[in-house]
Amino acid sequence: MPYTNSLTGVATPARVATVAIVGRPNVGKSTLFNRLVGSRRAIVGDEPGITRDRLYADAEWRGRQLRAVDTGGIIPEEKELIPAEIFRQAKVALEEADAVILLVDGRSELAAPDMELARLLLRSGKPLFLAINKIDTAKQESLANDFHRLGIRHQFGISAENGRGIDELLDAVLEVLPKESTAETTEEDTQEEPAEVKVAIIGHPNVGKSTLLNQLTGSSRAIVSPIPGTTRDAVDEIVARDGQRFRFIDTAGIRRKGKTRLMAEKLSVVMARKHLEAADIALLVIDATEGVSALDAAIAGYAHESGRSVIVVVNKWDLVASGQKQAISQSKAARIQESKRTTDRNLYEQQLRYGLKFLSYAPVLFVSALTGKGMDKICPAIELVGAERRKRIPTAEMNRFLKTVDFERASVPAKQQVKIYYMTQAAVAPPTFVLFTDRAVKLHFSYRRFLENQIRRAFGFIGTPIWIKNRARD
Repeated sequence: MPYTNSLTGVATPARVATVAIVGRPNVGKSTLFNRLVGSRRAIVGDEPGITRDRLYADAEWRGRQLRAVDTGGIIPEEKELIPAEIFRQAKVALEEADAVILLVDGRSELAAPDMELARLLLRSGKPLFLAINKIDTAKQESLANDFHRLGIRHQFGISAENGRGIDELLDAVLEVLPKESTAETTEEDTQEEPAEVKVAIIGHPNVGKSTLLNQLTGSSRAIVSPIPGTTRDAVDEIVARDGQRFRFIDTAGIRRKGKTRLMAEKLSVVMARKHLEAADIALLVIDATEGVSALDAAIAGYAHESGRSVIVVVNKWDLVASGQKQAISQSKAARIQESKRTTDRNLYEQQLRYGLKFLSYAPVLFVSALTGKGMDKICPAIELVGAERRKRIPTAEMNRFLKTVDFERASVPAKQQVKIYYMTQAAVAPPTFVLFTDRAVKLHFSYRRFLENQIRRAFGFIGTPIWIKNRARD
């Protein structure tokens, strides 16, 4: 059964129909979502409540483009913060949806939350389909009989895990979706859409990544709470600015391996690394009230080593600048050096760069995601860094530059010195340079760093790592 995700990474046109998947926790919504979109987009596990924010992805069924929405497990009238926020996110998805699939667990008894959720959905007036999951064989079809009590006309026994019954469900959904627009295309419509820049928001838990995403998108796209590890799946949203599209991806907070206990947390960290490696630029979010920690340096290292461009975003600067103290425990406050909370921006940046020496090329922005102060600097910085990442220097110009470099200043052991005949830029994103030398030896670290600094002084390459390789000339 060809479930394909043919538009991964591309914004869905407004006229593409949206199908929302809702249900109680742990009934298999993310498994169904992944099957529809043809990839492991949502984290799946046995622990209830893994999905929290709403997730979007594009799918295709019988030649028709669909937009699927996965929602967190809904428990109506739940008062606790996270379940209440999940319910709020799900209601946004329902308002956007052209059709709704209510998923229930066919192997469990019909429960009061299922009844309440069905009543809410029926009152919405949206086309509603009941999918009774975990009906893996024909012998188990009788398990679906009890669910007629929900009063939903369109009912299907399915197995999201192995694909059983999905064809019939999607065929029925397709029949009620609005017809695709056949409006005449204009010259403006046929122009290519602007290139999309993927920006991953990374950092350790509770530094304000989701608040930053919400400010950048002007919405409540991601759940925000003081509870570390609230975000698990990567949440993304597109922002258009001056003809440029940015896809911002809020990733789960990255922790050290020993600090992740639940399987969902371990998977979310793995997925965060994966989404970082698929991005063009990383916004590394630092908590201004804490300064740069060893974990911050490790996360920055992931971005640097993978060749992502980096912008360091010092969040919660308003708390530092105003002299306020964040609501933290006395023991934690005692561990934070007073110098790290200095209100002098230049001094703070010096200390930050000392802790992140390998990111000397990265711009540093001071913002408050909560109040919005300084946020107007982020998109221009992304545009600048994105252009620098794609910059290409002609070979002739590189070789003219090479003649001006005084390599005697490079502190390299005599045995590892090489003669450079010429150099060329072999690739962009990140900028990659190849040196043609007299010997096939690995360049000494000091040599590479010296040459990188000279290249930056001459050509810029703000915000992006530079890769330098060498090979012996034939």
